Amino acid sequence: VASIVASHFAPEWVLNIKETGQVWLVDYTDPSNPGIKMIEAERFLHDGGWDSTKRYFLVAANARNKIAVIDAKEKKLTALINTGGIKPHPGRGANWVDPEFGPVWATGHIGDSVVSVIGMDPVNHPDSAWKVVRTISALSSGNLFIKTHPNSKWVWL
Repeated sequence: VASIVASHFAPEWVLNIKETGQVWLVDYTDPSNPGIKMIEAERFLHDGGWDSTKRYFLVAANARNKIAVIDAKEKKLTALINTGGIKPHPGRGANWVDPEFGPVWATGHIGDSVVSVIGMDPVNHPDSAWKVVRTISALSSGNLFIKTHPNSKWVWL
C-alpha cells in the first residue's frame, strides 16, 4: 500500500495498491466483513492527495508519468493525466485557485525540475478539467513533496 486516506463521502478508506495499479475503496461499516471496490487506475501507484473539494483523489503512477483521478463520490476512475514530467511525486499535492483556470491541484516530479498544474473544476472550467493547464519550471533538479496554504502566496517544493 502506497497511501491510505479517508473518504469524505462514505465510511471508506481509499488505498493505493502500488504494484497492481488499483485503488481500493474499503468500506469499514462492518469491521468483520469489509467491502472492497477495486478501481483500475495505472501501475505503480504512489503518493496522492485530495483536491480542494475532497471529492477527487489524485494519485501518482510515477513509473508511468501519470496522475490518476478517482471520484470518491461516484466511486470510479475519472481521468488518467499525462503529467509532462518524469516520475510525479506529489506527497499530498497542493491546491490553490488559479486566476485563469480556477481550482487546480499540482505535483512536482522526482526526475524533473517541473511542476505540473492540473485543472480541477469540471463545472465552471470544463475545458481545462483533468488536464495539465500549466507547467512551472522549478529551481531544482526534482522534488519529493509540494505544499501550499490558502493564506500563503507561495508554493513550496
